[in-house]
Amino acid sequence: MAKAILKKKDDVQNSLGEVRGYARKIWLAGLGAYTRVGQESADYVKDLIKAGEAVEKRGKKRIDREVDAANNEIDSAKAELRSVKGKVEVQLDKIEKAFDTRVASALNRIGIPSKHDVETLSAKLDELTALLERVAGKQ
Repeated sequence: MAKAILKKKDDVQNSLGEVRGYARKIWLAGLGAYTRVGQESADYVKDLIKAGEAVEKRGKKRIDREVDAANNEIDSAKAELRSVKGKVEVQLDKIEKAFDTRVASALNRIGIPSKHDVETLSAKLDELTALLERVAGKQ
C-alpha cells in the first residue's frame, strides 16, 4: 500500500510536471506569436508606407499634368477673347462713325448746323471782330 501511495504521488508529480511543461510551451508559443506579429506588422506598415508614397507621387504627377492642361486652355481662351474684343471694338467704331454720319446728315437736311459749321462760323466771327476793332481803333 505504501508503494501504491508512492506510485500515485509519482504519477501526480509526473502529471504536474507534464502540465507545467505544456503550460510553458503554450506560454513560449504565445511570446513567439507576439514577437512575430510585432515584426511582421512593422514590416507590413513599412510596405504600406512605400505603397502610399508611390500612389501619392503618381497622383501629384497627374494633378500637375491636369493643372498644366487647364492653364493652357485658359491661356488660349484669353487669347481668343482678346482677339474677339479687338474685332468688337473695330465694329463698334464703324457703327459709331456710321451713326454720327447719319445723324449729321439728318440734322443738315433739316437745317441744323453741324459742330464743324458752328466752329467755322465762330472762327469767322472772331476774325470779323478783330477786324472791326482795328477799324474802330484807327478812327
